[in-house]
Amino acid sequence: MNPFRSEKTASLRDPSKTIEVLFKISEAVSSTRNLDELYGVIHKSLGEILNVDNFYIAIYNQKEDKLTFPYHVDEQARIPSEINGFFRLPSSVKWVIQNRKPILFHKDEIIRLVDLEFPKTVKSSKAWLGAPLIINNRVKGAIVTQSYESSNAYGKEDLELLNSVSQHIALAIERKESDETLTEQRKILEKILESSRVGIALIQNRVFKWVNSEMIRMFGYRVKQDFENKNTRMIYCSEEEYERTGDKIYSGLSHCGTADYEIFLAKKDGARFPVHIRLSCGDPKDPMAWTIATVSDISQRKAAETEKFERERLQGVLEMAGAVCHEINQPLQAILGYSELLLIDAESGKAESYNINSIKNQANRLGKITQKLSNITHYRTVKYPGNKKIVDIWGSSKDTHH
Repeated sequence: MNPFRSEKTASLRDPSKTIEVLFKISEAVSSTRNLDELYGVIHKSLGEILNVDNFYIAIYNQKEDKLTFPYHVDEQARIPSEINGFFRLPSSVKWVIQNRKPILFHKDEIIRLVDLEFPKTVKSSKAWLGAPLIINNRVKGAIVTQSYESSNAYGKEDLELLNSVSQHIALAIERKESDETLTEQRKILEKILESSRVGIALIQNRVFKWVNSEMIRMFGYRVKQDFENKNTRMIYCSEEEYERTGDKIYSGLSHCGTADYEIFLAKKDGARFPVHIRLSCGDPKDPMAWTIATVSDISQRKAAETEKFERERLQGVLEMAGAVCHEINQPLQAILGYSELLLIDAESGKAESYNINSIKNQANRLGKITQKLSNITHYRTVKYPGNKKIVDIWGSSKDTHH
């Protein structure tokens, strides 16, 4: 004997027991883990007030014209997993779905119905009780119990009971399906967020509630528990920066619903690094209630910008050095040329020769300076009197020999 069989007749059924069963079904929506478990609770609960030895729940997919049986218990194991082209085939469930109302078929009535509509179909149950599952004026399927032993297994009161129960079951199934769909969507969303190469965090009143794996890696932590329920102060370089940034965030969120800025934050080991942060809130009237933050490490970008700036600055120095060399070299070559001629003419006078040699030495020195300028490869400065800095041409060229 099926353990779910109820020995009480409809006339002796306690109304409070029916209410208790309906309460158990409603409660199961929140306490069960999935639909399969929910269906089992529905079956067991109904067994306290109704004969459910042969019981199934049928779900109809109108778009695919397919009937599936997510839950069934049958003494003869006659129920398939699904029926395709459902509305082209004879079926008691089809009658319930089409007419959108419960029905109690006894054996003789089943045979007459089959002979009239579907002569080739044979029904073996002696009593068949079914009720539609209707949600938002849409028939979602049917709940059925049947007996192969007695045509008197069910009465009119059972039909009313099953119809009442079916309404609660339909709502329960709908809610459970919505919960499972939402749970699945959350899992998919979390997978997407976890695969992101940008740090993502859910923050409530400046307290981390959830972070993705990139946030953990970016700040040098090991597990999510290092962040969860911790104040966001943990990632700031100082208390002053924390307070100043908080005011900036609040202003941006309350006025625009978003805040977008660049700042230096601190890793677990205290190392500072530049990031770009974008925040959005759910309610600008209470912007800190909950906030979604995306954090991008911009260290490489900043390094590239610095390198580009240095290259551009060096290019300016090189261009200036080239121009100076060009302009100095022309008169310098003239000075050297004339000094050579003067030395030839002044061979007899030592004093004049000494002065001309001095001119030539200084001209050669200028030549070395222009050579250094033309060989500059990097940018370097030295202090100069007057609180100024000048380009160190001796330390910035390929040849550092003076």
